[in-house]
Amino acid sequence: MNRLNKLGLTLGAIFVSGIVFLIPFAFILLTAFKDQTQASLLDFSRPQGNHLWTNVVEVVTTRNWMLVAAFVNSTILTLCGVTLLVVLSAMVGFVLQRRRSRWNRVIEFLILAGLMVPPAVVPTISLLQGLKLFGTLHGLILIEVAYHLSFCVLLYRAFIATIPRELDEAAIIDGARPLDVFFRIILPLLWPVTVTIIVVQTVTIFNDFTNPLYYLPGNANATVQMTLYNFQSQFSTSYNLLFTNILIITIPPLIVFLFFNRQIVAGMTAGAVKG
Repeated sequence: MNRLNKLGLTLGAIFVSGIVFLIPFAFILLTAFKDQTQASLLDFSRPQGNHLWTNVVEVVTTRNWMLVAAFVNSTILTLCGVTLLVVLSAMVGFVLQRRRSRWNRVIEFLILAGLMVPPAVVPTISLLQGLKLFGTLHGLILIEVAYHLSFCVLLYRAFIATIPRELDEAAIIDGARPLDVFFRIILPLLWPVTVTIIVVQTVTIFNDFTNPLYYLPGNANATVQMTLYNFQSQFSTSYNLLFTNILIITIPPLIVFLFFNRQIVAGMTAGAVKG
């Protein structure tokens, strides 16, 4: 009976997941194949002809190839943000785990606060304006790093706790400097959790909508999510082009997730079990 219950729960979970994830994606795909008149009906009807290529060309060339520039901006934002997150959070997690001091509890409280306290948009904009970083791509990179740093630090710290201190001591005895201990000894051992952070944060930052909306105004530095405004207005929306745009910007994160799904699960499990 237990096996039957487990099988029923598994099938139920697969069914619910299919409804939540596959049906919306199927709707996006169907609408991308339609023309503007049929797409405006917003139903699951069969496309009357194949208009996908025409829609793709129009989406890509709209507003002087804005989508291409947006892909470049989103790629730069994602690569720089993820790189800084991996290096900084790994170093912070290493120091917190290896060097105990009276400030550790304060730092740990601030890290947890970073997870629980919602970001304040207006003070952040004021700060960016004071630093001359508001409306710039490198300013948004710092915002993405700040918003996701706490989560990454907690993962790294839990994983570093499983690495014996004797490795650090042996390297120091052999003459290694602190940075050598971290980059040559510790960081290579963090590969499982590093892959997890790279994939999760890549998908998160690439798909981010609210932060570019608040902190990166203007068309020059538009990210891929901001291009969705090209095909909707107060009075009309070209749903065939809108859903084609959604389909195009969904493909890269989907490919990353499909290829690294096992690494995500393995990294999260390793950090949870060993930590």
